[in-house]
Amino acid sequence: MCDNEINQGLIEDWSLTRRNFVALAAAAGLASGACAAETVIEKDVSVKTPDGEADAALFHPPGKGPWPAVLIWPDIMGLRPVFREMGRRLAAQGYVVLVPNPFYRSARANAIRGDFSNPDDRQKLFGYRGAMTDAGIDSDARAYLAFLDAQGETDRKKKAGVQGYCMGGTLSFRTAAAVPNRIGAVGSFHGGGLTTDQPSSPHLLIPKTNAAYLIAIAKNDDARDPKSKDILKAAFAAAKKQAIVEVYPGDHGWCVPGSQAYDQAAAERAWAELTRLYKANLV
Repeated sequence: MCDNEINQGLIEDWSLTRRNFVALAAAAGLASGACAAETVIEKDVSVKTPDGEADAALFHPPGKGPWPAVLIWPDIMGLRPVFREMGRRLAAQGYVVLVPNPFYRSARANAIRGDFSNPDDRQKLFGYRGAMTDAGIDSDARAYLAFLDAQGETDRKKKAGVQGYCMGGTLSFRTAAAVPNRIGAVGSFHGGGLTTDQPSSPHLLIPKTNAAYLIAIAKNDDARDPKSKDILKAAFAAAKKQAIVEVYPGDHGWCVPGSQAYDQAAAERAWAELTRLYKANLV
């Protein structure tokens, strides 16, 4: 894991319950979307992987579908209420959505709690992330897409999407390379460690993928590593991949309600771009 994959902006408010999220959405003028999400079918599921069984949340609209599939990789704080709400919201737009516990090798999602500002909690979370090898992430990605494709509501004739936040940006790149025949669109939001000097750098996987990309970069991440966006743009151009690479005004974590850095206006603009990406490419 790269040092710049995580940022202090991810200190989370674990009291952000579903009720609070809906209230937040209403205050942001998103009440219609919140109400639509209330009708979504939600199930807690278990996904078999080569390393065990991952606990996860599955969402889809009411009815039989079929709808395109989307995998959501959470940030360093893992699967929790706010990411369940993201899953509901996306499903309400017409997708079958899986949000896994990326740390299932170490703990179940309901046992993961912490204050990122606390050194002991932070090191525990880093340990969970460290237990995820690149090979393990790739096999997880294949298992998650296979699980999605096994759902009767999934439209397997249409491409699938993957989106990730913070460390999930890296995981999304790896997913697109691990399942190139399925992933048609990738969204990375304040993703960390996308360009490194290591042979395992996510940006080096771009030629192995068949997807269009939305790379939404945090303002303070760009300030720390201003060359990263140019490396990404050059890599996408060389691989002839469609990509939007943009620095947003929000700091790291701005897309996640409850984060200290949450920026409502910037988060909604990023979501609108994601919606356009999926509509254009999950066909």
